[in-house]
Amino acid sequence: MKSISLKRIDAFKIIDENTDEIFYGCDQEWFGTEWQRRSGCGPSAVSNMLLYRAAPLGGRALSKSDCASLMEEVWHHVTPTEHGIPNTEMLCESVKAYGASKGAKVACAHCEIPEDRSLRPSGGEVASFLEVALSSDIPVIFLNLCNGEEENLDEWHWVTIVSLERAEPDGRMKLRILDKGKIGIVDLTLWLDTTECGGGFVHFVME
Repeated sequence: MKSISLKRIDAFKIIDENTDEIFYGCDQEWFGTEWQRRSGCGPSAVSNMLLYRAAPLGGRALSKSDCASLMEEVWHHVTPTEHGIPNTEMLCESVKAYGASKGAKVACAHCEIPEDRSLRPSGGEVASFLEVALSSDIPVIFLNLCNGEEENLDEWHWVTIVSLERAEPDGRMKLRILDKGKIGIVDLTLWLDTTECGGGFVHFVME
């Protein structure tokens, strides 16, 4: 088994200062309005990326209220349309706009999984894209438009990838993701084999 993971998973640890409940990563349910809670998976995933980038080594858990404030700030630039944020290009442009508002340059890399199967990258190419980011300690944001037979994903939804495992010798791949304030497991090979509409993967470097 080959495994590549972000170095500081605890950097995503968030505590509800009122109940002491522990979360991993942001939850779109923390947004203030119903529309934000319904469509806010993209801004939540971007907020996870920013939390990881800013988290100090050995730092204490962040508060839920501080994370909710960051999510609202991100929302002003990473703003879903009536169709959400349906592709990696739109997410890239919105994160670049957020970076510009902070005086930062953003470099974006993405890997598309088109609806047309003949145009899709191989599983090995997807794995290589993920490994480059994770081995550089950069979270990857994953768009699932159709989960196929993988039941551990919501359709038309963004999540944050924190690790990749590749089994040997068959090369079957699994992901650890952050979604709804929890760590989950996704069978990436099953998703790639069965998704009808595809989706994509994206990661960012902000300077």
